[in-house]
Amino acid sequence: MSIGLHNSEFKNPVIRWVDSRMPIFTMMQKEYGTFPTPKNFNYFWNFGALAMINLMIMIATGIFLAMHYTPHVTMAFDSVERIMRDVNYGWLFRYVHANGASMFFIVVYIHIWRGMYYGSYKAPRELLWMIGVVIFLLMMATAFMGYVLPWGQMSFWGATVITNLFSAFPYVGDSIVTLLWGGFSVDNPTLNRFFSLHFLLPFVIFGVVFLHVAALHITGSNNPLGIDVKTPQDTVPFHPYYTAKDSVGIVVYFMVFAGLVFFAPNYLGDPANYIPANPLVTPTHIVPEWYFLPYYAILRAVPDKLGGVVLMFGSILVWFILPWLDTSPVRSMRFRPIAKWALMLWGVAFVVLMYCGGKPPEGIYVVLSRLATLYYFAYFLVILPLLGRLERPLPLPESIAKPVLRGGGPLPAGAMTKPMEKA
Repeated sequence: MSIGLHNSEFKNPVIRWVDSRMPIFTMMQKEYGTFPTPKNFNYFWNFGALAMINLMIMIATGIFLAMHYTPHVTMAFDSVERIMRDVNYGWLFRYVHANGASMFFIVVYIHIWRGMYYGSYKAPRELLWMIGVVIFLLMMATAFMGYVLPWGQMSFWGATVITNLFSAFPYVGDSIVTLLWGGFSVDNPTLNRFFSLHFLLPFVIFGVVFLHVAALHITGSNNPLGIDVKTPQDTVPFHPYYTAKDSVGIVVYFMVFAGLVFFAPNYLGDPANYIPANPLVTPTHIVPEWYFLPYYAILRAVPDKLGGVVLMFGSILVWFILPWLDTSPVRSMRFRPIAKWALMLWGVAFVVLMYCGGKPPEGIYVVLSRLATLYYFAYFLVILPLLGRLERPLPLPESIAKPVLRGGGPLPAGAMTKPMEKA
């Protein structure tokens, strides 16, 4: 081997030739082949891989749709109809892309909830969690701009309502709105800006996902027990154990995805968006896509416009400081019985907000939105900090291997550590 070349261990001559000059195969083998992974992962750990697959699907279908879409207010709606009717398999690409956004948010919401339940945001994974929140914010921006592109009634009025929210900020609000619009109303410059950013942001997301995975491989994965890897018996190589397990989740994911695309492609959409945008006709009930409804409900739960906007953005920004709000030394909610039920109630509040966000802002829906909003913030700002100091966690296992080898049954008393030992 020549001096300066990487000593590749692959037997295939072509792969060895490439790898000795640019060791991408060695890197992949190290990071996705022999990478030591906790042996007690459950199927909630599939959703990170599913999110990556979903992102690639969205980018691939988005590039195809961009080839046929016309970002002009007089032609955007008709260009989408042409994709559906005249472009070969255009209907399939459009339905996969539109429903892929919903599938993406379903997968990511479950991924986030898993991180909250098993304490994946705690040290040393704080930065990993914060990068994940950045990815979620980029997803929201990309999805919002994509929803505007069909230029139907809900696209136009959704863009008008959401962009107008920035006018609530004193001094700079009107300038932000004018910048977003590219003028003094939602019009052609707005559509062009949103199309450009909607095409660009998925590649930004891909780059941030790379940082997310890199941070994960530096700190190592969390696990359902929330305890650190202590012996070689606690881990297994990522391949073939978790590639096989992920494959099961991927098959189920594609079955659900295909069912949505082929049998209910418009189930999660709004019928009003099949009507061309008309600035002179306001829809009776303007609602965003379902995955934005919880934040929309928080916005409408506050009678003051600025207060509603601050709470709406704060409902996500509070996730950034979650690693420091949760003061418990134990990661996994499996060993925190009171905190576990508090988190379950937070999930119920989130679903209630999603339901109320799709209803008119009147009567019982306003009351439910306010109660759910109160608990949403109380969980992060009051309940978690207090429980971290007051709750007595259950005893933790000594290692990952013992519960796994015992089939997940109860451990003998001698196999427990001190109740408050740091996870």
